[in-house]
Amino acid sequence: MSEFTNHKNERIKKLHLVFQAILEGKNVKALYEKHLELINKCIPSDVVYLVHELAEQKIPMDEMKKGINKILNLLHKTIIQHPVSNPISDSYLWVMQKNNTLMLQKLEELKPFIKQINQQNEFEKVKPEVARVLGELEKFDSYYAIKENVLFPKIEKLLPEVRCLSVMWSFHDDIRRNLKVAQRELSGDPFNLKAFNRLTGDLYFNMNAIKFREEQILYPLAAEIISASELEACFAESIEIGFPYYQPKIDLVTNTANTSIEGKIDLGTGIVNAEQIKLIFNHLPIDITFVDENNKVRYYSTPPRRIFRRTNAILGRDVHNCHPPESVHVVEQIVEAFKAGRKDSASFWIDMKGEMLFIQYFAVRNDNRDYKGVIEVSQNITGIKKLDGERRLLDWEKS
Repeated sequence: MSEFTNHKNERIKKLHLVFQAILEGKNVKALYEKHLELINKCIPSDVVYLVHELAEQKIPMDEMKKGINKILNLLHKTIIQHPVSNPISDSYLWVMQKNNTLMLQKLEELKPFIKQINQQNEFEKVKPEVARVLGELEKFDSYYAIKENVLFPKIEKLLPEVRCLSVMWSFHDDIRRNLKVAQRELSGDPFNLKAFNRLTGDLYFNMNAIKFREEQILYPLAAEIISASELEACFAESIEIGFPYYQPKIDLVTNTANTSIEGKIDLGTGIVNAEQIKLIFNHLPIDITFVDENNKVRYYSTPPRRIFRRTNAILGRDVHNCHPPESVHVVEQIVEAFKAGRKDSASFWIDMKGEMLFIQYFAVRNDNRDYKGVIEVSQNITGIKKLDGERRLLDWEKS
């Protein structure tokens, strides 16, 4: 049985107790010495299940990440000694690791510039180079997006015990945030060297740590549970997001999987039935009306509160007859421009009975850019215009 599924054993249970103690702030050195034999028997897949079980305890994420850093530091020697097969050249995981290697080169490029700033006080001299490298590192955001939106879902479907992925995602967000703040600090007046050193130090640690955890734990896990053909199929969506540095050497990526299911509709990005489609459109806080390429009204949504009244009587009606004479010429102008390919959208906003309404028209085109109709979208943006600052936490009482 695979090491990734055969984890219900005494070693896991004992390791869990050790790492629980570490999270609770017990003496790491003493724990290490006491359980050295157990730690030496640990294998990379154990970390997946340990982190999952710890995450199930709903420990605050900041505490969880600090504890995991301690745990993986403790296990570093054991994990790195575990044999790992290198992925085949130009395979999906090989391309991911190639981008990782290029990221590390850019990260290393930053170190001598930071040293110059600290030892020789040559901030103005090296500032452009530091800004350049930080900009290059910020491109790595797409790599993390590929993991989160392509690889993570594949793993989650095959292995339920993967709460460790949510923890890794949180580390991604820390890196993204620190990159943005570091760039902002670089332009600060006065320049805060202490804050900048802390930010770049965190970046160096986290980006290195995530690379290690991917290549020693995550990617071997992916190779173990996901078939080679399924991994290669990940190229299509990954290329759509965009690899940051190294581009795969493939001519064409297509998804040939047969995803049709009787009674359901394949939308390309998901398979749903007619009722689900209706519910989706009718729960959007917007009015939608679709007019086909022959100027006939073919569909309108029915959200709880429509802005402009519609009835089934308009279905099949010429769109020109659905507007008052004073404004029909505007509709005709929009449709004509869409059909000719000169424009793809048009926007209007009006004040009606004290409410601000935003009305948009979008040309609908197929893959060949042939005109297939127009969508009218209307939204009440009165509340949106009043938004200020940020709300990152759930607060239903103020809604």
